[in-house]
Amino acid sequence: MTTGYRLVIVVATLLPGLGVVARGQGGERPVLVVNEDNSHFFGSRLPEQMNVPGLHQFVDQYADSAVTHLFLCTNAMRANVRSKVRDAIWDPVKGNPSPGPWPANAKLLHEKGIDPYAVWIARAREKGISPWVSMRMNDLHDVPKPDSYMHDTFWRKHPELWRVPNNKGGAWTNWALNYAHPEVRAYQMAFVKELLERYDPDGLELDWMRFGHHLTPGKERQEAPLLTGFMREVRELVQMWSKKRGHPVLLAARVPAHPEAALGLGMDGVTWAKEGLVDWLVPCPFWTSTDFDIPVELWRERLGEAATKVRITPGIEYNARPWPSGKPVANDLACLAGFAASGWDRGATGMYLFNWMDSGTRPVPASAYATLIKQGLARKVVLAGVRRHPVCFRDTVPAGFPSDAVLPITGKAGGTCRVHIGPAPTSGKAWVLAGLGGSQTLKDAAFLVTVNGKETQPAADAADLGKLGGASRRGLQFAVPLKVLAAGHNTIRLVPKPGSEGEKVVWVEMRLEP
Repeated sequence: MTTGYRLVIVVATLLPGLGVVARGQGGERPVLVVNEDNSHFFGSRLPEQMNVPGLHQFVDQYADSAVTHLFLCTNAMRANVRSKVRDAIWDPVKGNPSPGPWPANAKLLHEKGIDPYAVWIARAREKGISPWVSMRMNDLHDVPKPDSYMHDTFWRKHPELWRVPNNKGGAWTNWALNYAHPEVRAYQMAFVKELLERYDPDGLELDWMRFGHHLTPGKERQEAPLLTGFMREVRELVQMWSKKRGHPVLLAARVPAHPEAALGLGMDGVTWAKEGLVDWLVPCPFWTSTDFDIPVELWRERLGEAATKVRITPGIEYNARPWPSGKPVANDLACLAGFAASGWDRGATGMYLFNWMDSGTRPVPASAYATLIKQGLARKVVLAGVRRHPVCFRDTVPAGFPSDAVLPITGKAGGTCRVHIGPAPTSGKAWVLAGLGGSQTLKDAAFLVTVNGKETQPAADAADLGKLGGASRRGLQFAVPLKVLAAGHNTIRLVPKPGSEGEKVVWVEMRLEP
């Protein structure tokens, strides 16, 4: 049941074709989205906070800040509330209760007659933040464990509807529900309908990147029209509810970072935009690593005239991982600044934070998070501070599509990396940092490093190896003359000097200091 929280205060302005931007005391603000995932609030709070004041406190931390939108995730496979069309997260499995604080706290709110999403939507509007609900379209947490409390009865009872029917092992993507089956589309659409009927948000996000595989393996591009048809039906629903609610209900979709990768996996964001099926696209990674080279300009080019009507809001993740099996490192505010500087320069219309919540899965200390929430990621903010531009890879691509993984670099021939830095700095300092994986000759290793074909100068080693991924054991630094830097992409080449051929380069980044 809901709590009666239906308060609607108009605190937003509708930008032509680009959706709702929350207003604060400073007027219109650059779009900054925080995604609150399905388990975080319930798993990070005490039972005594499961009440309306506790729910308000969560929203209030973002009031009068740079955050313009809260995207509130309602589900994994199961729902966080008592749903009419799927299990609740606290429902027992084979008589066994769901373990841990997440199910217990969600159930406690239900027993008190409090719907957290209805409370959050009302409170966000009251505080000048645009509230959305987000639906995960194919969550696969814990799928190797068929009796996990996270799995909905529909998934458990219908293994013939998985991407690999009756799968017993292999990649986690094998266990995903296959939208090529009409039964799966009907099951998922039922929850879409319930969310729109139950809540009054500014928008609905369909999170196709949790997790990013939805169609028959090897036939994703061929079956893409099935997902487009699904999106078409959802669009009709949000239009209907916009009329009923008396305000626009917008539609967003999280999709793979590259438009061709998205199409190759059946998530044809370009067609969705051109047909007017979405108001927002969030090109982003899955989770394995942040993609620091999201081609926003390519999305805009492919969208054509639709780019004036659809927000393209690239998303950053918790991790920076240098190659698919490399050791990750948590992003910091300087990584976030580098990501944003690149995105704004390429035509982004907002920034989107995933797994950047207020505790637990927060990659930065509480003090840094407070700074982020207060200052935001406006262009002038990120260009005024330290920017890091790591070399990572693209983690969600179809078979045969390049992941752009270039690390680690080994052998006497060395290797080449590209980083997109956004606008080229005209003052300050620039550095290339190279993390070495380690060998017996580690301390004597030396490299020739060029940027855009021009030599850099070796400098003192990096003092903080904790910020370098790939299990770096030594961090080399090279001073880069500002005059050699270009706006956009810059090419870094690393070649070992004689005697260093056995060293492995496991991390590369460009670091810009004001």
